[in-house]
Amino acid sequence: MNIRETELPGIGYKFEIITKNQDKMVIVIHDDGRREIYHFDSDDHDEAISSVTLSDTEARQMAGIIGGMAYKPKALETVDMAFDDLIIEWYKVEPNASAVNKTIGEIDIRNNFGVNVIAIKKKQSNKSHNPGSDTIIEAGDTLVLSGERNQLKELIKNLLSG
Repeated sequence: MNIRETELPGIGYKFEIITKNQDKMVIVIHDDGRREIYHFDSDDHDEAISSVTLSDTEARQMAGIIGGMAYKPKALETVDMAFDDLIIEWYKVEPNASAVNKTIGEIDIRNNFGVNVIAIKKKQSNKSHNPGSDTIIEAGDTLVLSGERNQLKELIKNLLSG
């Protein structure tokens, strides 16, 4: 996600957001607390297709909802926990990822990326298991990974995302 922040003298701040899916939103935070949110056409980032104005209280309530304070989804695609430099992250393998239909041993995740696959929740099962080197990674599987943040990012970028 790409976020660009601009000060609007006498008004407040403007945040332009381009998501991973190339959706564009603009959020204007006024000095009086109001928030304006604009959503743009995916084919024309100059054409606003919807907008909403929120009071400060409404914006804070909405932020809590979006941030997961009111409801935390059961099956999160990516959650991480940190223990100093060690991160544990859940990541759902994307359909066009280069790791799809390869074994953990074939990819040699531990030696090539310094990351351990702690568990896999297979897409067709509710159960997680402790995978061996012969476990095949399939699109839609959720991997529980441990390693340093930069190692995890590299693994996800190179092997698990499409």
